[in-house]
Amino acid sequence: MIRAAGCVLWRPAPTGRGIEIALVHRPKYDDWSHPKGKLKRGESAEEAALREVREETGHACALGPRLPTARYLANGRPKVVTYWSARALDGAFVPSTEVDRMVWLPPEAARLRLTQPRDRELLDAALD
Repeated sequence: MIRAAGCVLWRPAPTGRGIEIALVHRPKYDDWSHPKGKLKRGESAEEAALREVREETGHACALGPRLPTARYLANGRPKVVTYWSARALDGAFVPSTEVDRMVWLPPEAARLRLTQPRDRELLDAALD
């Protein structure tokens, strides 16, 4: 089984009204998703979520409430992804080969941009 962790990363909107959600684009899959990645040996899900957010978005974050766990097949193997809602702290995005773009969007625009239905469900859970 593949174990991974990630976050629905958010920040207060610069306008002072509402929040924005961070989405990352992975050129390998040409998809838009929440930042996430595989756990390293001996790493907790919390540690992996914080590390992956930092690696993929350039931002530190503060974990908030735990969100529903995603379970699906990835290349024929079962994958379990533990998620949290997380507030973005300091940082700045730097493109890489793994994640070439990142956007901050209002929740409804983020919902429309997400590639996978399971990521839209996760966003809905974070907004509840």
